[in-house]
Amino acid sequence: MTRLLTTAAALALVATQVSAAEFRWAGKTDPQTMDPHAVSSAPVLGFLNNVYDGLVRMSKDMTLEPSLATAWEPIGEGEGWRFTLREGVTFHDGSAFDAEDVMFSYERASSESADVRSWFSSVTGVTVVDDFTVEMYTSAPNPLFPASIANWMMMDKGWSEANNAARPDKEAGNFATLNVNGTGAFKIQGRQPGLSTTLVPHEAFWDEVEHNITLATFTPIQNSATAVAALLSGDVDFIEPVPIQDAARLESSDGITIIRGIETRVLMLGFAHGADTLKYGASAGDANPFQDVRVREAVAKAINVDAILQTIWRGNAAAASQLVTPAMSGYSTANDARPAFDVEGAKALLADAGYADGFGFGLKCPNDRYPNDESVCQAITSMLAQIGISVELDAMPVSNYWPELREDNFDMYLLGWSPGGSMDHEHPLRFLASTPNSEKRLGSWNFGDYSNARLDELLPMIQAELDPAARQAMIDEVVGLYQSEHAYVPLYVQPLVWGTRDNIEMTQRPDNFFILRWVTVN
Repeated sequence: MTRLLTTAAALALVATQVSAAEFRWAGKTDPQTMDPHAVSSAPVLGFLNNVYDGLVRMSKDMTLEPSLATAWEPIGEGEGWRFTLREGVTFHDGSAFDAEDVMFSYERASSESADVRSWFSSVTGVTVVDDFTVEMYTSAPNPLFPASIANWMMMDKGWSEANNAARPDKEAGNFATLNVNGTGAFKIQGRQPGLSTTLVPHEAFWDEVEHNITLATFTPIQNSATAVAALLSGDVDFIEPVPIQDAARLESSDGITIIRGIETRVLMLGFAHGADTLKYGASAGDANPFQDVRVREAVAKAINVDAILQTIWRGNAAAASQLVTPAMSGYSTANDARPAFDVEGAKALLADAGYADGFGFGLKCPNDRYPNDESVCQAITSMLAQIGISVELDAMPVSNYWPELREDNFDMYLLGWSPGGSMDHEHPLRFLASTPNSEKRLGSWNFGDYSNARLDELLPMIQAELDPAARQAMIDEVVGLYQSEHAYVPLYVQPLVWGTRDNIEMTQRPDNFFILRWVTVN
């Protein structure tokens, strides 16, 4: 259905702002943790944007706007950034927010145990000027820096230290894994991991209140048919994602609205570049074929992305050629072609690499992280079989999936990536394509240990370059490098399909972050 906001409807909407309302929603993936520095994944960061705030944030139209910082300005000739903090802000427990919390949050989020530490790869130091002024220094001019930390959330120093959560612990967990003390619009009332999370408004929230919610409940529902049934019955008010095969039926159902968009996320395959031997499948223990670029190229040629788009996505997704979508800053139009589907060409590459008879390996895949993730992996399994490569597919819940990847328990894996607050190509270059380097806080999601010295050399230059043409030329070179080496196999750009009851007003952002403070129940 199409929404037309008439004058009368607008007046009715204003009237409902004062009325109390409960809201229930469901998603495929439960947030792995409540710690905003422990896991850099969209289900975690998207959910926690409702309870924590950063210095800056993204607006409804994905432009950068003030949050806990009211202003920011460059220091000197590109030495860093000075942030002026908002006064009078309180955390959920009533304690005051100030510059010491920013310093603590920096030390915590940039620590060895933090999954978000790559956000601070260019930061050389942080200084507290006074209670409401912080300066962050960078190794070179970095015009993207404020946008790149849009999802860096501020934690209360006193609360964290008192509860032995001074550093994140993504493996064993700590008090911050299940408990929250943010400055955001909502606070956690109850949390049962994997079952439900309830939120209530933060009465002392510093910003204008746009919602009319008194109680919100999130329920993870992995089974798509169950989620659709819950929406149709009214058990929930909103589900995401809507299964592509059910979108048209829901759209024609009374009381349901479908909201469509294109996400900023690219789905891709990653390889165990650094592993000397295969770990799974029929050839476990043999030399790792994926260290040969010809084999990686053969995989890229063997996957019929168009068939995946038509059979699984029903034409609702688009093929991808690089680590960002065409809508992102830094997209390389000079490198927008992806490898053509070519079974015979793939077989010839395998033969040339010494694998004329193929080999067997293990593919790790989540079954509750991305829409149709397991179905896509099953399709890839069948396609690779056509060139003589047998796949042992291991699909699992995302709560088990990330630990497996971090322990290098894979030969190949499926990954989706959205470029954070910056919406720029630099973001996946820093996280996915840079040689993993803990000291420099680079490559924290480069699970397969891909490495290219020229790419590593160009990244800080890309971060510092102010001239758009010169910057794009360097990005074009980098894209050409990772494409020619088939560091990853980009597959498609993920669509956004949300379903709501038609008495719900909300905003769909292309990063697929669901922001509760923009919801009105009419």
